[in-house]
Amino acid sequence: MKAGLMQSTPLSISSILDFAERAHGRREIVSRLIDEPLWRYDYAGLSRRTRQLAQALRRLGVDAGGAVSSLAWNTHRHLELLYAVPGLGAVLHTANPRLHDDQIVYTLNHADSTVLLFDRNLLPLVERIAPRLTQVRTYVMLSDAERHAAGSVGALCYETLLAGESGDLAWPRFDENTGAVLCYTSGTTGDPKGVLYSHRAVVLHAMAESLASAFGFNAFDVVMPCSSLYHATAWGLPYATLICGAKFVLPGDRMDAASLHELIVSEGVTFTGGVPTIWTGYLDWLHRNGATPGNLKRLTIGGSAVPRVMAETFQSRYGVQVLQIWGMTETCPLGVVATPTPSLAARGEEAMWDTIWTRQGRLQFGLELRCVDEEGNEVPRDGSSSGALQVRGPWVVQRYYRRDEDAADSHGWFDTGDVATLDEEGFLRITDRKKDVIKSGGEWISSIDLENAAAGCPGVKVAGVIGVPHPKWDERPVLIIEAHPDAKLTRESVLEFMTPQIAKWWLPEEVVFSTVPLTATGKVDKKALRERYKGLRLDSAG
Repeated sequence: MKAGLMQSTPLSISSILDFAERAHGRREIVSRLIDEPLWRYDYAGLSRRTRQLAQALRRLGVDAGGAVSSLAWNTHRHLELLYAVPGLGAVLHTANPRLHDDQIVYTLNHADSTVLLFDRNLLPLVERIAPRLTQVRTYVMLSDAERHAAGSVGALCYETLLAGESGDLAWPRFDENTGAVLCYTSGTTGDPKGVLYSHRAVVLHAMAESLASAFGFNAFDVVMPCSSLYHATAWGLPYATLICGAKFVLPGDRMDAASLHELIVSEGVTFTGGVPTIWTGYLDWLHRNGATPGNLKRLTIGGSAVPRVMAETFQSRYGVQVLQIWGMTETCPLGVVATPTPSLAARGEEAMWDTIWTRQGRLQFGLELRCVDEEGNEVPRDGSSSGALQVRGPWVVQRYYRRDEDAADSHGWFDTGDVATLDEEGFLRITDRKKDVIKSGGEWISSIDLENAAAGCPGVKVAGVIGVPHPKWDERPVLIIEAHPDAKLTRESVLEFMTPQIAKWWLPEEVVFSTVPLTATGKVDKKALRERYKGLRLDSAG
């Protein structure tokens, strides 16, 4: 075969920043901070401060091959870290402050980070875990000089460090497969597993995410990530947004409905996204306050299945299109996006939306998906044959960080742990996690479908379903509901609402009204629910 005669410029995160400065230098970035005034600057300012940060990090001993950790919220300073650290050829580990202390300590030590940068309101956490951190030599508070507090860790001041640098720095060039951002999984059994994104993976993911078949960004958009920057880089939005030249709004640590609404309206947000629990609360807030979401046009929801009633309410009442997505830390994280197709539209609006809202999304360019049976054979793509969901592609994990064995098989297929179906048009439907599916009388019951059915019931805030041992049927589903404060729900009213939507034998054996625990990434914590109700036993009568 003949070799191609094109240039082989490496794909790098710093090239995104350089492009954004040259093509969209005046485009605005707005950021909330911890007890500081709202911050405003532009792409050119981001680029200048990021180079200053890179110089400061070098003075702290960080260079190519090194590692830096952050414990921070969605702010412009955290955004600067997402560019400066990889730009040096080092790795940024975005630690999750919502994990248990033991897990945070594990990830920080496992990442081998020598510098830890953290937001001011996380100082108590940092002081608490600092004696257990074996590699960290330097602490930096993401703060201005006026509000800086060194604490017992002797933290340096972020803004003081930047002020001491010129910003006169040329980004080094290196192989595009160099590690860039290290994210750890949460909610798994055992220690969190590290997924080390390469520059190549991040850039390709950002380009694919921007396509019209995915998020469809352009320079007129105003993007606000409500998925956390520490969680798979907020679905890659810090990179895709700069490629497209959109205005970028960062909400800090304030994800309550009133705070988000203030930014959505005042900054003209057109696109945002986060886990379902955020938007359940926001819908309720809009209804109670008689408010509308300004210029908001598109809302992306991931992390767990989207209740159809939520999507339909956003669309019919407020004119906001909801895009359901599926992905995971191991896929950088975008996998599929629920966007319509001409063939779906030709079937009529009701049929189209029925397809869209019973599936997680449609295959995106760059990834391959398949479902396999217990023998490893691919099942038909007919929308009904289910199997273990596997994925491969240029932004899919091959091996977990500091693990000897590959996470993917010899052909590159990574087992996601989901049970799913695929249809002939590439639409994916997650029926359950392997560990969460309920086996009743030899048949499978999808906990996800039951949660979606319950979540649509007026008054339900969050719904979780687990399997509980049963003497006759092996397992039966139990539904745990956390209601909105003023809701008047009963077992009978919830089951009556669910009955038309599911098979009768799927109906939960019991309904429990209680708080529903969430994981550090906002998903229903099934492990915690199973632990809470492990002593629950159902008799043969239910």
